[in-house]
Amino acid sequence: MPLTPLDIHNKEFSRRMRGYDEDQVNEFLDQVIKDYEGLIRENKELQTSLAAIEERLGHFTNIEETLSKAIIVAQNAADELKSNAKKESQLIVREAEKNADRIINESLAKSRRIAIEMEELKKQSMIYRTRFRSLLEAQIEILKEESWDSLEAIDVPQLSSDHN
Repeated sequence: MPLTPLDIHNKEFSRRMRGYDEDQVNEFLDQVIKDYEGLIRENKELQTSLAAIEERLGHFTNIEETLSKAIIVAQNAADELKSNAKKESQLIVREAEKNADRIINESLAKSRRIAIEMEELKKQSMIYRTRFRSLLEAQIEILKEESWDSLEAIDVPQLSSDHN
């Protein structure tokens, strides 16, 4: 068990002859008691301060752990959000590519239909033109025939208004 200032103060030494000067020993012991009491007080203050610091350290350690967990959760959430955004963007790109392919295919098919229709219209136009030319040439040939001249020579009797 440690020595207390009271133990030092109450310590009695046996007397002998030719011993130390009693006043000097008492003075020295008083100084030791005073210093020892100061050290005990200082030790208690340091222990109290240490306990407060350890408590604050524990508090900050808890805060650090909480912050670390929060950072990990935030990082995981950010990673998940990034992953989801990447997946969604890939899905949007695939959908856009699919729509673009569909639009291109529809446009190509429509372009082919229009080209076929144009070719058909060209053929029909050529056929119409050829038939129309043939018709006109046939009509011109009919007009060139001499029978027209003979028709012009026929006298048409005049009808009188007396016929009732």
